[in-house]
Order: sequence, then structure tokens, then C-alpha cells
Amino acid sequence: MDDIFARNKLLYGEDYLKKIQNKHVAVFGLGGVGGFALEALARAGVENFTIVDFDTVSPSNINRQLIALNSTIGEKKSSLFQKRLADINPNIKLRVFDEFYSEETSEKIFDTKFDYVIDAIDTMKSKILLLKTAHKKGIPTATSLGAGNRKNPTEFYICDISEIEKINDNFTKNVLRQLAKDGITQGITAVCSRELPTKPAQKNITTSGEVKKIEIGSTPFAPAIAGYYLGYTAFEELLK
Repeated sequence: MDDIFARNKLLYGEDYLKKIQNKHVAVFGLGGVGGFALEALARAGVENFTIVDFDTVSPSNINRQLIALNSTIGEKKSSLFQKRLADINPNIKLRVFDEFYSEETSEKIFDTKFDYVIDAIDTMKSKILLLKTAHKKGIPTATSLGAGNRKNPTEFYICDISEIEKINDNFTKNVLRQLAKDGITQGITAVCSRELPTKPAQKNITTSGEVKKIEIGSTPFAPAIAGYYLGYTAFEELLK
């Protein structure tokens, strides 16, 4: 079989895989952002993942999520990615948590050593808990702050949370405020947008499993770019 990573090696060198193959990346949230980050890292050569997502595919996911198709509606996102990653690289080893990330599930998820954490959670309480937990454990982390209600993918950028240029949405403000209460004001990489969030035409509260959340506007473009930025950030750190 031809080397599936041959094109990567042209850019990163023949030996780059030795640096990343055995690294363990945890991806929390497998939606429009997290799914692209996860798949990009798998195609880059990472072979050890923990994935965490309790949700199933719904029709409203089809506009932006990799595993969302008419044929997969109602199926578990974690199971779909388990099959998809095995088809990309059969050597990938997965720890799968088909559940909501919370104080009750945190300890068992973090009972192994992670080299990197990707936060693509879209519920505030869980997001804050994850960022605090990873930071306290000293695990390098990248978080998505601002893919929802954005249209323009060219406005995304990567920075430390201490260097966010303009905090232009309440979600990000609240996340940073809660982190600061624990003395966390830097040391977490963020993918942010300079674009002001668009107010959607309507907001509906939906219930999915244990979570009630307000639906936000989303496009095929912004979440994917945010996800690729998260994956790229993790990849570059793992190469170091």
C-alpha cells in the first residue's frame, strides 16, 4: 500500500511521524468545529485519541458537520467518528466516551495522560470545567471561542487567551471571567473571530440529552475553519 502520509512528509520530513504518532489528543465535542479538528489530526498522522460527545446527528447538523448526512440522522456522533477514523487510518487507537462532559464524568475521562486537549464544547458550564481541569493538570489546550453566529471564516485568528484582540460576545466574556476567578488568565490557546456575531432571526431552546441550549446560527464555512485552526495549533505543538 502506498504511504498515506507521503504528501505530509514532503513538507515535514520523513521522520515527522515519530514525533506525533504516539501522542494522545483528547477532543471534546464532535460537532462542526471539533469534528474537523479531529479528522485533520488523524489525516496528519496522530494515532491516539480520546473523543467525548454524547450527542446524535440531527437534520440541522447536515449544513456543517462532517459525519452528518441524511443516512446518519439519529446515530451517535462518537460511533460515527470511530468508524470514520478507522477507515482513514486502521492504526488509530480510540478511547470513546459517549456521554456529556461534567464533574461526574471528568475524573474517568482524565484517568489517562493526554498530550493535548482540544475544546470544542458549546455549553458554557462544561467548557469552563474542561478548561480549568486541563489547565490545572498542565495539559496544553486549545479552545474554540467564537464560531457560532459568525459568517466570515477569514476573520478567525489564533492567540493566547490573554491576547484576544476584542472580546465581542457575551459567551467569551463569561468564559474568561470564570477562568479568571481561578487565576487562569493566560496559558490557553484560543481560536477567536474578529467578526461581530450576527443576531440570528430567531432563537429556539432545544433539549439534547442532559443539555438545554439556545440554537445559534451557523454556516458550512466558519466552524470548519475554526476546527482546522484548532487542529493545526495542536499539530504544531505536538511537533515541538
